Amino acid sequence: MKRILPIIFIFSMAFSFSQEVVEKKDIKVGLVLSGGGAKGFAHVAVLKVLEEAGVRIDFIGGTSMGAIVGGLYASGYSANQLDSIIRLTNFNKILTGDLPRKSKSFYEKESGEKYILTVPIKKGKLGMPTALSNGQNVLNLLTQLTQHVNNISDFRELPIPFVCIATNLETGQQEVLNKGFLPEAILASGAFPTLLAPVEIDGKLLTDGGIVNNFPVEEVKALGADVIIGVDIQGGLEGKEKLNSAVKILNQIVGFQMYKSMEHKYDSLDLIIKPNLKLYNVVSFDKVNEIMAEGETSARDQFSQLKAIAERQIHTEDQKIDMNQIEEFNIKQIEIEGNNYYTRAYILGKLNLRIREITNYRKVIESINNLSATGNFENVQYQIKHENDGSIVKLKVKEYQMSKFLKLGAHYDDLYNTGILLNATAKHILTKNDLLSADLILGDNLRYNFDYFIDNGFYWSFGVKSRYNNFNANVKFDKANPNKINLNYEDLTNQIYLQTVFSRKFAIGAGGEFKRIKVYSETISGFENNGEPASGRLYFDKSNYLNLIAYLKIDTYDKKYFQKEGAYLDVDFRWYLSSSDFNNNFVSFSQLKGKIGYAHTFFDKLTAHFISEGGMTIGENINRALDYNVGGYGENFINTFIPLNGYDFGVLNGNSFLHTTFKFRYEFLAKNYFQATANYARVGSDLFNDGRIFEGTKSGYMLGYGLDSFLGPIEFNYSWSPDHKEDYWYFNVGYWF
Repeated sequence: MKRILPIIFIFSMAFSFSQEVVEKKDIKVGLVLSGGGAKGFAHVAVLKVLEEAGVRIDFIGGTSMGAIVGGLYASGYSANQLDSIIRLTNFNKILTGDLPRKSKSFYEKESGEKYILTVPIKKGKLGMPTALSNGQNVLNLLTQLTQHVNNISDFRELPIPFVCIATNLETGQQEVLNKGFLPEAILASGAFPTLLAPVEIDGKLLTDGGIVNNFPVEEVKALGADVIIGVDIQGGLEGKEKLNSAVKILNQIVGFQMYKSMEHKYDSLDLIIKPNLKLYNVVSFDKVNEIMAEGETSARDQFSQLKAIAERQIHTEDQKIDMNQIEEFNIKQIEIEGNNYYTRAYILGKLNLRIREITNYRKVIESINNLSATGNFENVQYQIKHENDGSIVKLKVKEYQMSKFLKLGAHYDDLYNTGILLNATAKHILTKNDLLSADLILGDNLRYNFDYFIDNGFYWSFGVKSRYNNFNANVKFDKANPNKINLNYEDLTNQIYLQTVFSRKFAIGAGGEFKRIKVYSETISGFENNGEPASGRLYFDKSNYLNLIAYLKIDTYDKKYFQKEGAYLDVDFRWYLSSSDFNNNFVSFSQLKGKIGYAHTFFDKLTAHFISEGGMTIGENINRALDYNVGGYGENFINTFIPLNGYDFGVLNGNSFLHTTFKFRYEFLAKNYFQATANYARVGSDLFNDGRIFEGTKSGYMLGYGLDSFLGPIEFNYSWSPDHKEDYWYFNVGYWF
């Protein structure tokens, strides 16, 4: 009996302990993350401390930056992974909506990079952009980061159930987002007014949720949380001395209603973590370390409370979440939704995606950027569904409703002098995929450009161009006469052409051209056919030409001006078939001209830029006005005029030329450059000069300063040549046109 009693006691104690374990109630923890822009980096630091304390997050809700961090955490990322994402992301680039130049179409690279200001026209009235960025870069990043859960449309089924808040711009009421396309919902919650454009979801126009509910405590509690931890990164209203920027003023206005509701929200929290972030604002993206340090400090101050919460939870082995992104996949189908004004062929041509093609997420994002860079779509939403026999790429596009624009530009250079550029652009005006653009250039030399282009993507596209250009310059037009004459040059060119693009790299086109050239001088007089002296002016050319044209172009430069990386190729063929020929001595001939360029930057500051071009005449050209005329400085020369630094405008002429330039630019301050140029040319009747290719080479050199400004390039350059005693100062400001 004495032996039985201890055994009974031990069993009873064990039974009592096991019953206590069984009866222990697990608690569900909800996490609420407030908005606050860059101050939201503190959320990640707090999450690290929560993980260290052993707190299991069962529900998560957030607004604005809190929605971004919370949504990614809910999808399965750890705090350390979020830390890495933040440090690898260029937020300034993401939020401003900048796209790499390589994403732009050939038409945009050639014709669209000359305007200072673009103003949309809506219903006959001038409009303004809704925000600095349409948010496409943010959407692309979020879509890529959450692709492992892109089949989940109910946010309660995410690894951690999630909810976020947005503001309905029509009603001013909050919208609780708990289902749909996760990246789109997160973007809507974080669409800070004027910085990111509003997002339309289910017919509702949504913007930053912080306007109405920056701390969704009740919404997280409704998910089933027993204990709620709140992380509040808001700094309160600012004093007048700190309201010194548009962003700060707007943030202050948004905060008026926000802070009124905060006190009663605190009453619903079990634990509040509030980092001291008064020294930072919503755009302090360069203060990652400092903001995270404040977040960690505030969380560690309450580490014991966090440990106590963790001890009240029953912890089981965590279910592993498959976070592995598929490196490559085979496209079996491409679905496009939402296009009205732009055809499927147009969209596929810009995307450069094809069925049965092996691709990856990086290339898909590049494709989305290509489509966004057209300026025809507010946003492009993509999802990739992976199946056993291939992947389905689903695209949902939203086309811009505004299709008419006014654009402005300004420029000065030594040849054309002052020019003010007025442009009217209209899209899908006659048919789908089309664009009409008309430039009127007012100033010292009246000019115009007209373009109509139907872009058919993969298929052959159709274009019509018309240009009128004129200038006058003092030139040495005749080698036998050392004196300069005042030369007036007028060009009217009309083209009709077909163009196709291969792999978004090669543009190939061919067509017909009507050209009228009028070249004359009022400095000297000529003679009439009867031998009598002519009155007024001497014409060197006053003819109409009918030509065939063809071209091949490649442009991978990262910038239009002050290039740092990339290559360029432009091959142009023109066959002069017939002419009205006022001299009655025209003979059909052709001209082949090509230009290549390559730029590369060393040590992030020093750029070497190599350019070489050449031209030759096939057949006999006896018209002096159609010779290659080499000399001068500029990037807007037309027809057969070729720049050569160190020489006067058009001073060298012949039926062929070779011209090579070496440019070196050093960026001593952001967008400020020291420039040095050496260029060499040979002009004559034979391109290869019977093998003596360097014989008779002319050289010129240039030193100067360049500024990459919002007006376009501003440059001061001094140029000279050892071949003669003349030197030249060049000055230009604004985009070249």
